[in-house]
Amino acid sequence: MMAAVSAADLGHRVTLLEQNEKLGKKLYITGKGRCNITNDSDVEQLLAHVVSNPKFLYSAFYTFDSSRMMDFLESEGLALKTERGNRVFPLSDKSSDVIRTLQNALKSRRVKVELHARVTGLRVQAAGEIAGVDFLQKGQKRNLTADAVIVATGGISYPSTGSTGDGYQFAKETGHTLVKCSPSLVPITVREGYCKELQGLSLRNVALQVFRGQTCLFTEQGEMLFTHFGVSGPLVLSASSILSGADMEGVRMEIDLKPALSESQLDDRLLRDFAERKNVQFKNSLSKLLPAKLIPVMVSLSQIDPEKRINEVTKQERGRLLKLIKAFPLTPAGLRGYNEAIITKGGVSVKDINPATMESRHCRGLYFAGEILDLDAVTGGYNLQIAWSTGYLAGLSVPE
Repeated sequence: MMAAVSAADLGHRVTLLEQNEKLGKKLYITGKGRCNITNDSDVEQLLAHVVSNPKFLYSAFYTFDSSRMMDFLESEGLALKTERGNRVFPLSDKSSDVIRTLQNALKSRRVKVELHARVTGLRVQAAGEIAGVDFLQKGQKRNLTADAVIVATGGISYPSTGSTGDGYQFAKETGHTLVKCSPSLVPITVREGYCKELQGLSLRNVALQVFRGQTCLFTEQGEMLFTHFGVSGPLVLSASSILSGADMEGVRMEIDLKPALSESQLDDRLLRDFAERKNVQFKNSLSKLLPAKLIPVMVSLSQIDPEKRINEVTKQERGRLLKLIKAFPLTPAGLRGYNEAIITKGGVSVKDINPATMESRHCRGLYFAGEILDLDAVTGGYNLQIAWSTGYLAGLSVPE
């Protein structure tokens, strides 16, 4: 949609082929239906949150950054708001309003939208120049001649929204290299059985660290959630972007349940809490410090007798409890699949694409934009900004 808008603004006659029955099905479910449109950050901050090939995005982000996206939507009549972490949402909290705004932008620019149109192949001239596309529409074979084609078909995550991987086949058939795909921004399965006991527990203001051996691969503070298979939530999804496609051998995770307190401060806190409840059994002593659902698991992992009176807990035992609170252990077993992944990691190699224009280096007049490319970022609106920026630059780069 963004590519169509920017191409139409240059005066091109633009046709948008959409295989679904309506536009923006994947956009509709982003941000839990609220649509985290972008992140209100400068370009350097945007680039800092890109996991794969950030340097490729310099031209795209500097041409059309988050402030320009926000200005565009507001000029088209959509009210916005910025929340914690500079995450930008529609004021209404409805992703459907973002889609409606983009649809109206297409309509006002006279972009022709063909629904139920599944592209089956690209037509390329012998000289290596795009000629058009073949597509099926309600069972009928059709084709379009075109001076330029922009492929913005997405990846293979949430296939029910139309992300079926067709674009990868078009890319392969036109001589492009594909970087192996894997689900990303996806929940993580965990080996420990106690995750099932903690199912439904949401943790806020915790810090998650991911290690391979002694090397820290990821550290961030925020929110996460325990599930029947492991962990999910914003922190975990971002951590998964580092683990996507990686070998899990030797990888471990730790949750700092009290990141605002140093170990000595936490020890002081424990001593104060214990002093107030000297004769209370250990199993009943942690209600001021930890969520109720977490306490039985912590008691078990601490190896402190649950019936023991607080005044009998030794310094060594208190030290074990402290370490558990500062480094609650989890062992990742793998990532969930594409049906739960927000994005796809991998895709068309950026080495095959001109970063200044998004045009293919192998086929003149053929452009790629968005998730189909080997580009991905952490959560917070960054992946959608990649889509807006690369789409806008692709449309802008089509010669007049």
